[in-house]
Amino acid sequence: MRVVIAGAGSMSVGGYDGKIAGLYDLEETLGRGHYAVVKLARHVFTGEKVAVKVIDKMKLDEVSRAHLFQEVRCMKLVQHPNVVRLYEVIDTQTKLYLILEWADGGDMYDYIMKHEKGLDEGAACKYFRQIVHAISFCHKLHVVHRDLKPENVVFFEKLGMVKLTDFGFSNKFCPGQKLETSCGSLAYSAPEILLGDSYDAPAVDIWSLGVILYMLVCGHAPFQEANDSETLTMIMDCKYTIPEYVSEPCRKLIAQMLIRDPGKRSTLEDIASDPWLQEGWTVDPAEVLPLVSRQHLTEEDHAHIIHKMVSGNIASMEEILDGLDRNEYNHITATYFLLAERKLRAHRLQQADLAKNSVTSPVMSVRKSGGSLDESTIQNTSDTSRFIQGSQLFKDDMANGILHNKLSEHNGGLMNGGQGYGKLLDRHRITNGYSPLLPRIRRDFSDLLE
Repeated sequence: MRVVIAGAGSMSVGGYDGKIAGLYDLEETLGRGHYAVVKLARHVFTGEKVAVKVIDKMKLDEVSRAHLFQEVRCMKLVQHPNVVRLYEVIDTQTKLYLILEWADGGDMYDYIMKHEKGLDEGAACKYFRQIVHAISFCHKLHVVHRDLKPENVVFFEKLGMVKLTDFGFSNKFCPGQKLETSCGSLAYSAPEILLGDSYDAPAVDIWSLGVILYMLVCGHAPFQEANDSETLTMIMDCKYTIPEYVSEPCRKLIAQMLIRDPGKRSTLEDIASDPWLQEGWTVDPAEVLPLVSRQHLTEEDHAHIIHKMVSGNIASMEEILDGLDRNEYNHITATYFLLAERKLRAHRLQQADLAKNSVTSPVMSVRKSGGSLDESTIQNTSDTSRFIQGSQLFKDDMANGILHNKLSEHNGGLMNGGQGYGKLLDRHRITNGYSPLLPRIRRDFSDLLE
């Protein structure tokens, strides 16, 4: 399906008419890059805030088109509560619009910079666990991020969780086969990337995870020298110093990821089961909150949303149901899921509060609440024991990304994805372009809407 925005062709990246065909009211700029501007926007029908990335297709060269092609493909594939959601893709003659979930708390880099000696290890563990969980899920679907850094992790303060963004350098990989493209950000890149060698895809994300954990607990980057040449030397020598106040278990975990030989680095399974990451583990809101999908809604709520959309002349009931069945990324499905999120928001916040305020166990929390958590709140489970099983599932299967009762294996459900809108002008971002083996990208992006 090709969605055309009336009058959009006359807009430049720097100039806006304030609306996108009456669908979104564009507000302040959140980020700016070579060929894209990201705006805060409000979905007109629902009033919900979103982030709109406006890509000027006329400024894209072949390499940039390849990046964008892979970015959207991977965003459609990855579905996880700790990955920023992609709602809608709108293609016009000169622009491509990506409608994305808006983070209300800024990015992790700015957050870390406010803590000179790093975060409390309890908080660092909580956020790092969520990042690991997201990357584990990506790798399960054979998607490598290749640009992991605090700038590409954003906060959702109301839910007490973080989400991974910016899949601009992501790509699919085949287990056992190595990739060739040098890309990422210098201070976070693995040695094999900087050497230009072919590399094992999961291992480069593991290295970057090590850098992120170091920054969380130390308050600064392990390899950030006065100039790029010195930074490169430190990375290749794997030379860094951890402050004395960092605990020994945390030191060990960092050391197991920041190893020059990728074959000796910890795997995601090793990281997920590490004592430091598991110590003091409790049910975290981010680990039990459901993604919004048709399966999380009651029939009554589903019918109410359909009625509201039909009454608002968004689409007919047949068009809405067809769009959901086809997993489309158009204004119909975007409106449906924004309304669904509103329906479930109270349940999600209630569940987060229960998890935070639990004194003894999730079982006691549910009992004290008088059974107020319904099946749409806890992954379509209807009793407390299954809630506990769902929590245990995270602990047992975090490395496999198994959490929800309905996960996408190929193209199922409303896909989510990441897009860096807080820091589009990345610090020391490097790329040598994609492999010649990549299929040539068509100049028309309508295939991304299929």
